[in-house]
Amino acid sequence: MSPSLDLGSKPRLGYTESNIERAAELRGDAAALARLAGNSHACAYAVGGELVVMKQNSALADPLFEMAEAHALGETAESVFLGLADGAGRFGIGLAPAAVEALKTRNDLIITDLRSIAMKGLVAPEHLPPLAEAKAMLHWHARHRFCSNCGAPSNLVDGGWKRQCAACKVEHFPRTDPVVIMLAAAGNRCLLGRSGRFAASMWSCLAGFVEPGEAIEDAVRRETLEEAGIRCGRVTYFRSQPWPFPMSLMIGCHAEALNTDIVVDRTELEDARWFDREEVALMLMRRHPDGLGTPPPVAIAHHIIRAWVEGESALS
Repeated sequence: MSPSLDLGSKPRLGYTESNIERAAELRGDAAALARLAGNSHACAYAVGGELVVMKQNSALADPLFEMAEAHALGETAESVFLGLADGAGRFGIGLAPAAVEALKTRNDLIITDLRSIAMKGLVAPEHLPPLAEAKAMLHWHARHRFCSNCGAPSNLVDGGWKRQCAACKVEHFPRTDPVVIMLAAAGNRCLLGRSGRFAASMWSCLAGFVEPGEAIEDAVRRETLEEAGIRCGRVTYFRSQPWPFPMSLMIGCHAEALNTDIVVDRTELEDARWFDREEVALMLMRRHPDGLGTPPPVAIAHHIIRAWVEGESALS
């Protein structure tokens, strides 16, 4: 990469580097969780569906509520134990839809979705990982209130980290959906694609869900071949990112492209094409002459692409 295209210091990846100690050993101790929740230092994040409720501040919004404040926001659904912050309990409290609607009339609160919070930098970065944890967990509970084995209502136990059926005794655990997100490269060029959901000027990595019985490397090769007709050889792991939309784990990879003739699956992608390193650097810096860009730093795709541009990929 040309020295004139220095990308500057690396930004933080969204929803990672959590300061929360998950303290899994406390989840099955109802008395300990009750003591934590009753402590004056305990706080909660309030989530209603896709929306997060926050206190309006002069600078950044504050998404942490004292426990009494959180319960006073309105009718609540499930409550989950997120872990400890400097020894104090942190919880996620689910708000009923009617409660969220009622809160929208208050001018001392900000109510918006988690994606917008991260994109606009509305809260301090350390709040994003526990917010992602709370949103994903509460989303799972909202959609798993009945036993998939016998259909009877299930009960929240272990601080929200398990549901148990009172009828057939089957236990149900929160799920995370693994997704591979990869950048295939051949020499000085990399493959980027466009989904119809993207902004008109944005290009990104290809991605897809890992299927049952499939290794991460095989999923990378399969998805790249299916979506763009590109066969891949070596695959190297980059890093991962929790992505609470609704509850995925993005597994970032770089892949060695073995051919260059693109065949786009139009049911999956709007388009795909090769970009050279200098052009992608301009896209990362928002200086591309045609206004093309990459995903923002909150998304792992930005970091996967940047690592390749800066020669930090194992395949660069």
